[in-house]
Order: sequence, then C-alpha cells, then structure tokens
Amino acid sequence: MKTWMKWAVLATLIALLAAAGIRVVASRKAQKTDLETQQASTRAQAVVELSASDVVQAKSIDLTQGLAISGALKAVSSAVVKARVPGELQGLSVREGDQVKAGDVVARVDATEYQSRVRQAQQQAESARAQVDIAKRGFDNNRSLVDQGFISKTALDSSIASLTGAEANYRAALAGAEVANKALEDTVLRAPISGLVSQRLAQPGERVSVDARIVEIVDLSRLELEASVSASDSLLVRVGQNAQLSVEGAPKPLPAKVVRINPSAVAGSRAVLVYLSIAPDAALRQGLFAQGTLATTALRALAVPLAAVRTDKPQPYIQLVRDGLVVHQTVTMGSRGESNGQTVVAINPISEGSSLLNGSVGSLRAGTLVKLATGTQ
Repeated sequence: MKTWMKWAVLATLIALLAAAGIRVVASRKAQKTDLETQQASTRAQAVVELSASDVVQAKSIDLTQGLAISGALKAVSSAVVKARVPGELQGLSVREGDQVKAGDVVARVDATEYQSRVRQAQQQAESARAQVDIAKRGFDNNRSLVDQGFISKTALDSSIASLTGAEANYRAALAGAEVANKALEDTVLRAPISGLVSQRLAQPGERVSVDARIVEIVDLSRLELEASVSASDSLLVRVGQNAQLSVEGAPKPLPAKVVRINPSAVAGSRAVLVYLSIAPDAALRQGLFAQGTLATTALRALAVPLAAVRTDKPQPYIQLVRDGLVVHQTVTMGSRGESNGQTVVAINPISEGSSLLNGSVGSLRAGTLVKLATGTQ
C-alpha cells in the first residue's frame, strides 16, 4: 500500500475516534444535567411544611422533680349517724345526695318505751323524795326528844342513818331519771355535720340495735388525697410541697398541697401516708381516683420536651433544624422533670436556643428540607 493511503486511513481513524469521544462527553454532560434537574425537582418536592407547634427551642428552664403519687379522694369531714338506743326506726326520709345541715333531724327511734321509762323514773324519784321527808321528820322528832331526855342518843343515830339512806335513794332516783331522759333524747337522730348524704344504710320500720349505722354524711367542701409513699421517698416529702393531680373525669389537672404527714408507717408495708388538700370543685366526689406528681426538688438545666428525643436508633437523638434542613444529632439525656405541666429532660451537647422538631412530627430523614407553613408565626 502506498504511503499516502496509510496516512489517509490513519487520519480517518483518528477523526472517527475524536467524534466518538465528543459524543460520549456530550452524553455524560446531558446525563449529569438530567440528574441534577431530577435531584433539584426531588428536593423541591420533599420540602416539609411545619406549624409553630412542630418546632421547639432548647432553653434553660426550672425542672421540677418529684414523686409519683396516687390514691382516692376523701372528704376531710365525714360522719356516720348511728342508733344510740335500740328500737323501731321511724321518720327516715333522707336519701343519697340530699343536703343536710348540722343539727337537722334525719330519723327517729320509736320513743314510746323510753317515754314510759322517763315517767317511771320520775315517779320513783318522787317516791324517794317522800321517803326523805318522812325520814327528816322522824329525825327532827327524835332530836327534840333526845334534847328533852326522853330517848337515848342511840335512837337519834338510827334516825340519822335512815335520813341519810333516804337522801341517797332520792339522789339515785334523780340520776335514774336523768338516764331515762337521756335515752329519750337519743331516740332523735341528728346530723352531726353539714354535708350530703352518701349512704342510707337502714329503712323506715326496721328494728335497729345500738350502734346500727343509719346514714353516712360527707362534707365535700374540703377534699384531700391520701397517698402512700415508700419509706425512702417519704424522707423527701415536706408539708407545703405542691403537686399536680389528674382526677378521673376532671378536664384538667388540679393543684394540691401537702398538709399532713402521718408520723407512723403502715405496719407490714412500711409505707407512709401523706395527705394533700385539693381546692373545692363542684365536680369532685369522694372516692374518685387521682394520680399525679408531688414536686420535691427543683433545678435549672438546658432542657427540651421528652417527646422531642427520639429513640428509634441505638443512641437517642434529636432532629435539629439548621438552615432549613433536618440534622440528626446524638444526645445524652440527664435529669427529667416537669415544667408547665409538661415532662422535659435535660440533654447535651446542645446550645441555648437551638430549634428542633417536636415529637408529634415523627421521624424525618437527615437532610430533609423544612419550612414554616405560610401564616405561621
């Protein structure tokens, strides 16, 4: 082959290779442009709108630490009206929920027998009084005869003894009359306190015995929680400490305060009873279950809501918001407590004022674009 033909073939091959290289470079640039366009489009579509409640800030706050307490509500003042004499129950008209005042008659016991006993005791007292009069006249007569020398002093001593015995019998008869009158008064059953009838334990016409329970009355103007705490926890409790209680049926937590601490531990369990007063509320009833936290200590720390700390990874982490992107940061949790009715936890490392996602948002991938919804402050 001639030399010029070789060079022509070589030039052709070089031109073909150059053209192929140019096409490859152009194709790669087009693919890169398409990929960047797709990524930009994906990022634009992945922006998550957040409301103001979805973002919280880490700040130094006063943490209130305390004890978990629970128990049933009890009325500070309650009373059970009992029969003080046996007999047939009459006039019991009050029922559960009825309002009574201190001194109101709630029932009576048939007084026929006790009225007769009063009359009998009065008659016996009158008879004893007559015997005293007779003995006194005999004593006066004998003393006059002794003074005149008609009888011996022994007869006078006998008169004195008779008078003394008659007077003692009279006093005993008077005491018996007082006992009979007291029994008659006890046939009338009165409310010892003002309040509401919580239980009616007997029925009219029923024959009751002494100390039979008739009605129970509770005063709901003063309620308290009787909480049981362990022996070690009781060392942290002081009179005057505050608590927040959730009562079944109540729409919001109620404030309470420690007013008394039982000086003795419960036998067996060694628990200590703590009594907390609760502000009066028309919706509260004796026996409702309540639970809450008794504040025992307070400290200041950089903290966030406990719900904002996620635990779906081997190490707990928070979802920070930096320059519109979600950043996952591993944290170490410290003391927990209550602040404004919310459970919070101290964490580090984190700086004051850092913005992070609340627990209600859920888990977002690191790098997710976020922004506040339009109109959110």
